Amino acid sequence: MAPGETSAPLGNHGPDGAGPAAVTGPDLDPRSPVVEARRLVIKIGTNVLCRNDGELALGRVYALVEEIVDARRNGREVILVSSGSIALGMKQLRLAERPVALVDKQACAAVGQSRLMDLYQDAFDRLGVTAAQVLLTEDDFADRARYLNLRNTFSRLLELGAVPIVNENDTVSTSEIETRLEPGTSTVFGDNDVLSALVASKLGADLLVILSDVDGLHDAPPESRPGSRRIPIVETITPELEALAKGGSTRGRGGMRTKLRAARVAVRSGTKVVIARGARPGVLRSVLAGEDVGTLFLPGKRLSSRKRWIAFATTVAGRVHVNEGARDALVDRRASLLFAGISRLEEEFARGEIVSILDQQGHEFARGIVNYSSDEARRLVGRKTDEIVALLRDQGGDGQPTEFILRDNIVILGP
Repeated sequence: MAPGETSAPLGNHGPDGAGPAAVTGPDLDPRSPVVEARRLVIKIGTNVLCRNDGELALGRVYALVEEIVDARRNGREVILVSSGSIALGMKQLRLAERPVALVDKQACAAVGQSRLMDLYQDAFDRLGVTAAQVLLTEDDFADRARYLNLRNTFSRLLELGAVPIVNENDTVSTSEIETRLEPGTSTVFGDNDVLSALVASKLGADLLVILSDVDGLHDAPPESRPGSRRIPIVETITPELEALAKGGSTRGRGGMRTKLRAARVAVRSGTKVVIARGARPGVLRSVLAGEDVGTLFLPGKRLSSRKRWIAFATTVAGRVHVNEGARDALVDRRASLLFAGISRLEEEFARGEIVSILDQQGHEFARGIVNYSSDEARRLVGRKTDEIVALLRDQGGDGQPTEFILRDNIVILGP
């Protein structure tokens, strides 16, 4: 192990709470499942694609493409998610600084996206592999039918031997380039890190590799703490780990904050995640060989496709604040959400839409599909079940459920 690195996985602690709990067992190698991963999603960030002066890092990109092709020849399926269209457009349009106005960002994206695909097509063509452009918008995830159709499109491209290259369609979509995503917001994705996690989730990928300008998660920001230590393995993404993250650079839009959010989405979907330095020579070969490179996030129990959609792949229409008893019932007993446990509703929503469920401190801990519109629900908030039964009977709604959200339509977002 290199100096200055932790020797145990972080994210959970021993019985005394004094320190991180190590992975135990004589034959247990937490990185061995990485070697066996067959379907990969690889995300290349802007700061990997470009040099410090903003010019394309051609040698680095072509080397990464060669490693991707090698992975395919070894029997793996690869989907590539690439940032960089706005940065390349800025360079082509001779803009010294990242534009602020939305229309200027979209103009940069329109110019840069074609340059980005030209680069990848040339690199893959040289190695006899076909590259396929896939541009996505938030609606492709928010709409259930379109969301389900993504699997068919990607699966067919992979069957035909192509490497899908994914980016958000910044020229027409504004959700990514306008916002910086924070936990609990209603936006589907605010960065290609999270987009890559959603693609990995939808396609049932075994591994998501996020290539960045840092060699993983550290116990302090490396740029301000030269002696900070890389964290090799994370078992659980805790609030303490999230506090270590910070935002993006001047060229890129992400940063460790969105990478951690992407990791949370992916591991909740049963996908392993590695965050590693994209400029490291042979980084993909090292990751796929199970070497101690970057930070490995271990997956939890895989959610069903439907619950992954509820949790991660759609915007929320409103927010529901619940009391402590309701929160405990949802988290500990996986109960339905009753009106008696609701303290406040925010925003307008219709039956069948997804809402965010927040605790008394305003922290989002779950999402669910509602049985009532906001107008209907406000008349029932705080009422007990027998009162609701009587009201529904009087209004001719005997067949309607008395629960605000059924337990099968609730997804807990915490660890």
